[in-house]
Amino acid sequence: MAQKDYKSLDEQIAILKSRGLNIPDEAAAKQFLYQNNYYRVSGYSLTLRKHDVFAKSATFQNIVDIYDFDHELRHILLKYIEIIEVAVKSIYSHEFTKVHGATGYLDASHFSDPTKHAAILTKAETQKTSRLPHEAYLKHFVEELKQDVPLWAYVDLLTISDISFLYAISEPAIKTAVANALGITIQGDYLVGRFMHSMTIIRNLCAHGSRLYNRLFEQKPNLNKKDLALLRKDTNGTVDNAHLFGFILIMRRLLSAEVFQSLKAEMVTLTSKIPFVEMKYYGFPDDWQNLI
Repeated sequence: MAQKDYKSLDEQIAILKSRGLNIPDEAAAKQFLYQNNYYRVSGYSLTLRKHDVFAKSATFQNIVDIYDFDHELRHILLKYIEIIEVAVKSIYSHEFTKVHGATGYLDASHFSDPTKHAAILTKAETQKTSRLPHEAYLKHFVEELKQDVPLWAYVDLLTISDISFLYAISEPAIKTAVANALGITIQGDYLVGRFMHSMTIIRNLCAHGSRLYNRLFEQKPNLNKKDLALLRKDTNGTVDNAHLFGFILIMRRLLSAEVFQSLKAEMVTLTSKIPFVEMKYYGFPDDWQNLI
């Protein structure tokens, strides 16, 4: 397979112009490409072109608007996913320690998969060693009290993915208690694990600056009939459960009504700030503001 040749910024601009993109300020465009990577930026132009030919109305500023919108949306979502993560960690540690005590999480017999349990703790112990010199709470337990760190403090060492896996291998009664606390009473022990996995997917994409705009997700969110009815439908009636909107519906399940409305308000504000971007490319139905 032939390797791609290096292209200078001038050559990158020339390629875009040859494909019909209007670039009034070439200097600004070159600086944008230099700082944000031509290959990365090109993904944000897919809805503006067909077979590498841009729509006649397409401008470089359109690409910048989409790019900036996606950037700001990722940071909004990260803030609310953090709220979900902190809440789940707190609820889980409370329900687990109520049954097994402060350090019962160290006992593999309390979990259905000892191998997975060991892997989670090994990863967390690496974090503990790395963060010990800088974290007062770790110094307090490890160096001053010379005790194992209680779960309600230990969860700070776990990622959203870790807590998702730890929940999945916990005893059914504990999983049910956590699900009930989150307001998920039907298939709660199953759905919380699925929901947290979905949040892990979105969190990782947001944290690493990956594109959400027009992204098709292979791992689709697990939605009930009520939420499925809210999804955007294609012209042929096919329900679209492959874009971001389905994950937003999961966030609605995991956040309090008040906090979710704050998330919605921030998304509405963003659409007003950068009106060029159409939410349909995130899978949002046209009347999404009235639906959620």
